[in-house]
Amino acid sequence: MAKKLKKIYLCGPIMGEVHGEAAEWREEAKKLLTDRYILLDPMRRDFKDNEVDSANEIVEFDLQDIRDADIILVNYCKPSIGTAMEVFYAAHDLGKFVVAFSHFPFAECNPWMVRFTTKILPSLETAIEYIKRHFPPEEDSEK
Repeated sequence: MAKKLKKIYLCGPIMGEVHGEAAEWREEAKKLLTDRYILLDPMRRDFKDNEVDSANEIVEFDLQDIRDADIILVNYCKPSIGTAMEVFYAAHDLGKFVVAFSHFPFAECNPWMVRFTTKILPSLETAIEYIKRHFPPEEDSEK
């Protein structure tokens, strides 16, 4: 019987990131999760040098990925309007499970991020272990 793979949206800052920071953690997540999950990476769509003309498309594609996802994995590395809005939409509007990782001590986390993330962990690795433990692939009953 085949496994039914859950989908994970890779949420985190993209605009203003330097030296590939936005892609680095996503590539590491892919290495650690691809065998057990379907990953929805917003960076798979290339709007480089066309961000302004494509603003509505960028947002709508990201919102569709969030709707399609079972779990949201968030890199909470810095304040980001887009990341915060995606977290709010996923948690508040859709009731999604949101797992974040952050270097911020709890006392320094923004109250909105604390309120709308289900769990904040100290590293990508601990967030991935949490997801693997609580959201294992399910047996697909359809055949």
